[in-house]
This record gives sequence, structure tokens and C-alpha cells, in this order.
Amino acid sequence: MLQSALMNVMVKAARRAGRSLKRDLGEIENLQVSLKGPANFVSLADKRAEDILYDELNKARPGYGFFGEEGGSREGTDKSHTWIVDPLDGTTNFLHGIPHFAISIGLQRDGVLIAGLVYNPANDELYTAERGKGAFLNDQRLRVSGRRQMNDCVIACGLPHIGRGDHELSRREMAALQPKVAGLRRFGAASLDLAFVAAGRVDGYWERNLQPWDIAGGQIIVREAGGIVSGIQGDDDPLTTGHVICGNEFVHAELVRIIKPLG
Repeated sequence: MLQSALMNVMVKAARRAGRSLKRDLGEIENLQVSLKGPANFVSLADKRAEDILYDELNKARPGYGFFGEEGGSREGTDKSHTWIVDPLDGTTNFLHGIPHFAISIGLQRDGVLIAGLVYNPANDELYTAERGKGAFLNDQRLRVSGRRQMNDCVIACGLPHIGRGDHELSRREMAALQPKVAGLRRFGAASLDLAFVAAGRVDGYWERNLQPWDIAGGQIIVREAGGIVSGIQGDDDPLTTGHVICGNEFVHAELVRIIKPLG
């Protein structure tokens, strides 16, 4: 697949940061003897990956703004473009040695997402999309699933953990969906949930209380794979609200119909 100069920049940065994370994943098992050690180690792995991403992206596109989970917002001289970056989405998975985590990069131009990348260095799956050019997993073109019966659908979701989110609301949402679908899945990395929708591996996905860096890369990948992405209201922007629902046209509409009244 021929990639644009912009996507080449994003892929190079992600692969370099991914090599660092993959090395660090190999050290996790050695740190499990200490409660303090792994958590501190992961925060260092996170920061190291973000520093690599910043260096690579800034070198190739000097002046672009950079909004990252670890370093916050860094304004550039180019006020039109901003990278939105999560250097390690799925931190808890990573901490436990579960090979389901990702680097997520989104690029906004004048507030509109124009490119996205989600990369899992553990299995070398690289999801990419540019506005108007389609979505890809490595060299394979992606398309959201075509299922139009909820009882055939597998739906991904988020589950709030200790100290985060509305646990009671989450239970109401799952109770409303469980009798209607073939299965619910909670994988623990929002960017990969979005990528899985784009690839047709799951039929839909919803989650609340996310950050822009969790979803910027994956959001455009779903849209370029023919899916619909919104907030819980059905026509709002997840980057603004922090809540996301996505799927093909039918699944998205059904998820909004079921989830929206509960919150």
C-alpha cells in the first residue's frame, strides 16, 4: 500500500515508540514481585513512549501543536494542526502483561480530524486512515460489519473501574443490552475497540468518560471504514463530550436508541 508522506511520518513515529513499549512489556514479569515497582515502571514506559512520539512528529512536522496524555498541551507555531496522542492506551493490560494495548495518534486540521493511527506493537497490527482515503489494517482495506440484527452482534464496551465513572449507570446499560445481543466484550483499550469496529471484529462499541487522546486516532478509522461515530446523543462529538457510540448505520442507531435514555 502506498502511503502519503503524512502517514509515513505517523507510522515511523508509532513503530519507534512501539519498539520501546515492546521491550518494556518484556520487563513487566520481572517487576510483578513488587506492588510499587510495576506501576512506577509503566508510568516511565508511558512517558518514554510519548517523548519518542513527540520527538519524531515534531522533527517531521515542526510547528504542529501536540496534545498528549502525559505531557499535556504543547502549542506550536502552526495553529491549524494538532497531534492528539496516547502513547499507551490500555495501561492496565500492559501492567499485567496482557498484549492488548496501543499507541494512538490523531491529527486535527482546524478542528477536523484528517488522519488517525492505532498501533499494537505486541502483535504488530497497524490501523491507519486518512480523510477520504479509506481505512487499513496493515495493507488490508477495512470495512465495518454489515450485520443488521442486534441478536447477531457482538458489542464492545467500557467498564468503569474503582474510583472512576458511574458504576450504577454502567450496570443499567449492560442490563439493557445483554438480552438483545450475541455478546458483550470489555477489552480495556478504547483505541483498539474503535479499530475492532472498523475491522468488523466487533459490530459496535460504546463507552463513557474518555479523553480525546483515547479516541482521536480510532474515530477517523471507523468513519473511513464506513462506520458512524458520535457521542451518546447520536449527533454530538465524542472529542467534546468524552462519550462514544459507534458501529454501522443500523448498529449505531440501535445503540443510541437503547443507551441514550438511560443516562
